[in-house]
Amino acid sequence: MNFSLEGKVALITGGSRGIGKATALGFARAGADVAVTSRKIADLEETAKEIRALGRKSLALAAHVGKMEEISPLVAKVAEHFGKIDILVNNAGTSPALHPAMEAEERIWDVIMNLNLKGVFFLSQAVARVMKEHGGGSIINVASIEGLKPEPAIGIYGISKAGVIAATKLMAVEWARYNIRANAIAPGNIHTRLGDQGFLVNPASEQETIKRTPLGRIGVPEEIVGAMIFLASDASKFITGETITIDGGKMLT
Repeated sequence: MNFSLEGKVALITGGSRGIGKATALGFARAGADVAVTSRKIADLEETAKEIRALGRKSLALAAHVGKMEEISPLVAKVAEHFGKIDILVNNAGTSPALHPAMEAEERIWDVIMNLNLKGVFFLSQAVARVMKEHGGGSIINVASIEGLKPEPAIGIYGISKAGVIAATKLMAVEWARYNIRANAIAPGNIHTRLGDQGFLVNPASEQETIKRTPLGRIGVPEEIVGAMIFLASDASKFITGETITIDGGKMLT
């Protein structure tokens, strides 16, 4: 029962596909009501429909969390609709730019940082203020193994995810007094639209990735959900500031 999310309200960014959608459905099965957001409403409505089919309440809201002016209205709508927010999953992110550091452009830096790091921090801040008024909550930030071990050509992405890990630790230290826990998940190679883009550009890299992964395959979004539920639930109530790597062992090679 420690893994139950019964009576909890979750807000998940990037909830229309991939890890975000899998997490939304996993939380619903664990008993949570779930608000999902991303830039486009059409796919979100499908996710919300599937959540309701599981017997839970859902709300789909279009918002770009890389734009600061859209964060406060988003949080206000979710809090007004459900009365509280117990869980935040910062999953939305933009794809790695395939540029060596020597050729990186300021425009690419700004696009990646605004969504992957700045948006994560300020959305967490806005939600934490709601959590503080309702006795606490759990924030889960989706980082990446690139934030722990940078790869050539996608260095800006790796820097943004290293920032997410650092921000998670700051949130954990500063907001513990409000019973708000903050943890991160660092996925390795997962079959999502974002994750597969690099393989489409260079198909040979997929086989190289598999070769470098001890479990011998690329993961799927559903394999992230167990850790998400763990960190969202009371099963992890004495854990904060940690980053869980889910990569099939790739970091070991």
